[in-house]
Amino acid sequence: MKKLKKKIEVTIEKTSTGYSAYTNDLDVFTTAKNLKLLQVNLLEALNLFYESDGFSISVDNLKLKLDFQQFFQYYKVLNANFLAERIGMNPTLLSQYVRGKKQPSSKQTNKIINGIQTIGKELSEIKLV
Repeated sequence: MKKLKKKIEVTIEKTSTGYSAYTNDLDVFTTAKNLKLLQVNLLEALNLFYESDGFSISVDNLKLKLDFQQFFQYYKVLNANFLAERIGMNPTLLSQYVRGKKQPSSKQTNKIINGIQTIGKELSEIKLV
């Protein structure tokens, strides 16, 4: 099987029983009780979808779309107040985005994502002794 070279955009949503994931351009969807299992199910569904075309799908092909509330629930290690301070945003405003009370503009979304990525890069470069 050949590796698929394109990214597949997948929207992830919280449900009353766990999580659901669906592709925006393909008829592929799945559900699971947690995000780890959701990723396993999603890869299985996408590999079945592309099997007849001779392609294999890996995590590298996924472009996940997750709302702020779900992101901060899943990545509890990242504190919203700390992030707000780091990116120069009002903590109350970021909290409203995280709780789903307000929707950030694309400019605010990019500011938040860049802050998260910067923190992630810093963390990946840490050597613990």
